[in-house]
Amino acid sequence: MVAAFVGAAGLSASQARAADEEIQVYMDEIGPVHALGLDVHLNYVPSGRVAPDFPGEEASGGRTRITPEWSYALSPNLELGAYLPLAEITRDGQVELGGAKARIKWVAPRPADQDWFWGLNFEIGRVRHDIDINPWNAELKGIVGTRKGPWTLAANLNVDWVVQGPEQSASPTLQAAIKVAYALDKETSVGIETYNGLGTTRQIGNLDRQDNQTFAVIDRGFGKWDLNFGIGYGYGRPEDRWIVKAVVGVPIG
Repeated sequence: MVAAFVGAAGLSASQARAADEEIQVYMDEIGPVHALGLDVHLNYVPSGRVAPDFPGEEASGGRTRITPEWSYALSPNLELGAYLPLAEITRDGQVELGGAKARIKWVAPRPADQDWFWGLNFEIGRVRHDIDINPWNAELKGIVGTRKGPWTLAANLNVDWVVQGPEQSASPTLQAAIKVAYALDKETSVGIETYNGLGTTRQIGNLDRQDNQTFAVIDRGFGKWDLNFGIGYGYGRPEDRWIVKAVVGVPIG
């Protein structure tokens, strides 16, 4: 199962980033060819911002996001995906639909004895105004990683930009996501995931002013089901101080 992350779409370098609909470090997994796959992303912010950044925005504190991610592999190296629908439960207990995203993921072919992997993932989507002041956003994600014995190391470099919205002229933002995991047995691994804002393509730095999050995570298989579960803490200039997240792999294909 892919264990966890997503980047900050269309925000300026000085702004913080709320927990996205998916919190996931992408690796080299591609689903079975010509079979439908489903991962359900969930995250809850018990301690986060409650004041809006712009008129009409719903702040992230107390919010639960629920996002089914549908996937379909065209080949062992190419997979299509859709986050549909982007749903949430507000602080007031209201269930709302927030938009949709599409993605395409490619992983480079490699020999069976090669430990390292790399690939690319592109996403584009539209969300409601109260989630993001910019309705259309896109992300290009670089994927690299390696597996050595019980250890897995994976990293993503995420470039996010506004496709349509008030901040369309802003520089793309950058984020690095890293996962280090240790397998306890065939079905269970434990590790750390970290998501760090780097600034923009025009101005990198001031890391203490960026939104940084570190999660303690466990990945566990339950027969045909998979679970990635983590508890995260925000630091630097955090949008969310505490975050609980999970990715549930559902066997439907």
